Amino acid sequence: MIIQKSREEIELMRESALIVSKTLGMLAKEVKPGITTLKLDKLAEEFIRDHGAEPGFLGMYDFPNSLCMSPNAQVVHGIPNDEPLKEGDIISIDCGALKNGFYGDHAYTFAIGEIDAETQKLLKVTKECLYHGIREFKIGNRVGDVGFAIQQHAEKNGFGVVRELVGHGLGAKMHEDPEMPNYGKRGRGKKFVEGMVVAIEPMINAGTHRIKQLRDGWTILTADNKPSAHFEHDVALIDGKPELLSTFSYIYEALGISSDEEEEFIAHTLK
Repeated sequence: MIIQKSREEIELMRESALIVSKTLGMLAKEVKPGITTLKLDKLAEEFIRDHGAEPGFLGMYDFPNSLCMSPNAQVVHGIPNDEPLKEGDIISIDCGALKNGFYGDHAYTFAIGEIDAETQKLLKVTKECLYHGIREFKIGNRVGDVGFAIQQHAEKNGFGVVRELVGHGLGAKMHEDPEMPNYGKRGRGKKFVEGMVVAIEPMINAGTHRIKQLRDGWTILTADNKPSAHFEHDVALIDGKPELLSTFSYIYEALGISSDEEEEFIAHTLK
């Protein structure tokens, strides 16, 4: 069942989402060769708590940490460890926060130093897939319209779309209806309604769409060990159109990147 949110609830969710955004922005300054994912995890937990929230992932389904840290061929759900990041790596950092009874949940894939051209393309296309999907999250459309847009853009660029892992509704629970696959057919699936909030999160592989799982019960990898990228935003359906609750702007500020990619999804009252 889709749980519609009031404007007041959406504003509370925006607070939670922005704590995650700020956490990722803080981490952007720290993600460099030599740092460990466990160190980044500790920094994130402290930052989230200092901002009056609780880490959204810590203890959820018995997950042991505050961040899912998934480098290179890991798709999602990687567990932080003591292995230092290296020049040329990429890493998906997925973060959640709980405040005022609502969750924020989004992700960004970072390049560690200089990365090769094909991996640069993977990151670029995956982020483009995210915005193609968000654009289809509007009144009159259905779940399949978002998935179709993401799948079409990824596959026309020669990349694989993970099937087994999906985006989701978001609210008082981390995972609500509807599931939001990154593949699909236009006009299929649940209809979008005013007040919905979803996490749209393309998980795109450089090679095959197939995946495998490590014995730790969490870490998901590409079946061919080629790199995977993951970007995620929290999006509310307001006045029939998609509005971002999360932002990558803190990341871009930390990295000195100029971008207007989010402009069309920001309410004029917030600009």
